[in-house]
Amino acid sequence: MRVMTWNILVGGKSRSDSILDVIRRERPDVLALQELKGWSAARTREVAAELGMHAHLAPSTFGQPVAVLAREEPTRTRSIRWRLHHAAAVATIGDLTVVSTHLNPFSPERRRREATWLAACFFRTRRKVLIAGDLNSLDPVTDHAESLARVDARYRRRHLTPAGTVDTRAIKALLDAGFVDVGRGIGPTVPTAGLGGAEFGAFRLDYLMASPPLARLTRYVSVLRDEATDHASDHYPVVASFG
Repeated sequence: MRVMTWNILVGGKSRSDSILDVIRRERPDVLALQELKGWSAARTREVAAELGMHAHLAPSTFGQPVAVLAREEPTRTRSIRWRLHHAAAVATIGDLTVVSTHLNPFSPERRRREATWLAACFFRTRRKVLIAGDLNSLDPVTDHAESLARVDARYRRRHLTPAGTVDTRAIKALLDAGFVDVGRGIGPTVPTAGLGGAEFGAFRLDYLMASPPLARLTRYVSVLRDEATDHASDHYPVVASFG
């Protein structure tokens, strides 16, 4: 099973063809998308049909929608919006539950609360669960000092605790609950070469967090960095193979 997660930047806009070309090239069985600004359920189904997939879109109250697309039709879907700045789209595909989500980009404390709630809601010791998406958080095992030092202070505060230390609490909450960071060590997912923003250092913000039964099936995880993805979004997609 091949999985991809990708924040496509405010709905893709004029970059939609490039985004779809990358997805067609990679042929994921499961696709988690974030920042689907302006996407309706009809638009999502249309894109899914072009890709030969089924789709579930979760609207957002305060931010932007997210979605799960899959080649196999999900047996169950759910949308979560009231506890999250953006949203979470949940789809059960066979024996796998996929949660596509996008955590709070501005507040470390709200991001921690979101991650803690998601972990409590979805972690299962004996079931295959994947939380995939732009978690907007730094991990607790990497030295982030150099990357953070290069970010303007206006944006650096998004990754600092009230005490001024590096905030990694959102990822730690998922790890403490039992999820496995199967993409540890893959390197930064932002910014891209063509669409990097001032708010980014060389950070890994996009994650695949797997429950232990799924994590044991991990074959590889990588960041897709190439000429196409350099300009398709401000985030690089992350792909993984399980099985």
